[in-house]
Amino acid sequence: MGLGFIGTGTMAAAIVEGLGGGEILVSPRGAALAADLTARFAGVKVADSNQSVVDGSETVVLAVRPQVAEEVIRELRFRPDQRVISVIAATPIDRLREWIGLDLSITRAIPLPFVAARRGVTPIFPPNAEAAELFNKLGTAVPCHTIEEFDLLAVGSALMGSYFGVLETVQGWLSSQGLSETASRTYLAGLFASLGETAEASSSDFAALRDEYSTKGGLNEQMFRVFAEQGGTAAMNGALTSVLTRIRG
Repeated sequence: MGLGFIGTGTMAAAIVEGLGGGEILVSPRGAALAADLTARFAGVKVADSNQSVVDGSETVVLAVRPQVAEEVIRELRFRPDQRVISVIAATPIDRLREWIGLDLSITRAIPLPFVAARRGVTPIFPPNAEAAELFNKLGTAVPCHTIEEFDLLAVGSALMGSYFGVLETVQGWLSSQGLSETASRTYLAGLFASLGETAEASSSDFAALRDEYSTKGGLNEQMFRVFAEQGGTAAMNGALTSVLTRIRG
């Protein structure tokens, strides 16, 4: 088998779905998801154990939670010629090699759930041709040449909850003013989706786009000005710094 997954959780399932099946082994951890994947995609098989995944794969994807990663990985016996891709958050390569006990080729990656629709933008470190080929099939791979670059993109990936939190806050305010939750959700989801498409298609930086979408003296300009004056941008910078500190700590 070409690709094997240690840990069959949401991220492993998203990658398999994006690939549409193939020569893939998944571990019995996460039995319900593993069974679903084998039922939906040809070529996907559930191994008897995590060790069976390692034994039967050329490239092993480590997709377990950080809290149990050491316990799971130390029990496995890898081959010297195997490739490893780790999607375990905030776990350095040196630590993974220590747990594995071999100086293997290891690439870290930060895939997001959008890989299931082949719309993922996935940072990888260090640059690796096989890992880049995999994640280019699932959207776009972003090779990072230093761990500092990779860590900063990991901070960016932590914005997903905040994105929906902003929408939640605005929807709550609109509803408190009398707009129905259905109308506010439909409008905000469509508005932000369109803005995302605009940013993706544009070569302009975000400051230029903000100016373009903010008429001088208009409502959009007022909204961002008040947001910044009342500490919105400072709070965001503080949150970003706190996440980076945790990642590097």
